[in-house]
Amino acid sequence: MKGYIHSTESFGSADGPGVRFIIFVNGCNLRCQFCHNPDTWKSNVGDEIEAADLLKKALRYRPYWGDEGGITVSGGEPLLQPEFLLDLFTLAKKEGVNTCIDTAGNPYLNSLTEDMVEQLAKVTDLVMLDIKHADEDGHKKLTGATGKNIKAFAHKLSDLGVPMWIRHVLVPGINDDEESLKKLRSFIDELQTVKRVEVLPYHTMGKYKWEDLGIEYPLKDVEPPTEESIKKAKEILGAK
Repeated sequence: MKGYIHSTESFGSADGPGVRFIIFVNGCNLRCQFCHNPDTWKSNVGDEIEAADLLKKALRYRPYWGDEGGITVSGGEPLLQPEFLLDLFTLAKKEGVNTCIDTAGNPYLNSLTEDMVEQLAKVTDLVMLDIKHADEDGHKKLTGATGKNIKAFAHKLSDLGVPMWIRHVLVPGINDDEESLKKLRSFIDELQTVKRVEVLPYHTMGKYKWEDLGIEYPLKDVEPPTEESIKKAKEILGAK
């Protein structure tokens, strides 16, 4: 099974436990206003690589992974290529490799079926789920899509016993207010398998990519959050 791959990173340290081989896939249906990888939005483009060949490349770096490391598939949106992901992770588990998906969950109940999620759950050690906004109207404004199916995806993973890290990009004036953060915390409390919550401060490092692609950057007047607001968000969410 081939996947459409944007790029890889040999020594990732911020996308899952330990040192990891990161695979960035192409394709995403969300249009998050703070996206730092708009160059991965288009589907069915990029390098077409067999899952077996990609795993072979990753295994070259296995000596550096330690006890916790492994491979993480990010993007873009990995769940837009579920068959490829299933093939890759099935092969990886045969090699005893720790597997992680970094996802926004948007394909669930659209192109991604419950049956496929159940199959992926058997070969996935961790899902890092990005929840953009706990409020439905806020989610639509920030991402251009509903967040209801993403919450349903989180519940599905919880029911299947799949460990999760919840990640939340903190954007000043958009999702950093106390009401939104408490609503997110309440939702997280509904889940049984959340092992960690991470607050990711909004930054503008991907702004140049929007400009290179000729797309107007929607948050050009938004500054990164202050240390005080980050601390407050971490306290409310119980984040690391």
